[in-house]
Amino acid sequence: MNFSTPTFAPSLTKKLFSVGLLTLLAALSACGKKDESQTVGQKLDVVVSKTEQATLEAKAKTESLMAKAGESMKVEVEKAKMVGKTTAESVTTNISDSVITASVLAEFARDTEINVMKINVETKNGTVTLNGSAPSTASREKALTLAKSVKGVESVSNKLVVMTN
Repeated sequence: MNFSTPTFAPSLTKKLFSVGLLTLLAALSACGKKDESQTVGQKLDVVVSKTEQATLEAKAKTESLMAKAGESMKVEVEKAKMVGKTTAESVTTNISDSVITASVLAEFARDTEINVMKINVETKNGTVTLNGSAPSTASREKALTLAKSVKGVESVSNKLVVMTN
């Protein structure tokens, strides 16, 4: 994003000049001081000079403010980019964790030894936690093995309790 200093349109400059000129003329006439040594043309030249100076000062101040605004915009754009990136990463992680949980449950449902209805699967940042019960030590270990085999699983915390009937 490029920021450049503003340029004033010629019509705006003329308007600013005219307003300043009229203001200075009014001030001079209201002052009540009569300087007989200067002609009207000379007085006008002084007013024009002061108006030009005021216009240049206003332009410089505006350019400075615009530059500061441009820098502030750059900083805010960078902040917005970081927030967007963090949000996107968080959403991607949540979707990936949901996909992992669904995949682990699907693996359990395909196996006849594991009762998917008695196992709660939770995934956070790729770590799967298994809670619930298993009918035997072998089915508990099989659940662990199946969960580890799912793509995206970083680790498995097997908290299944063996419940024999």
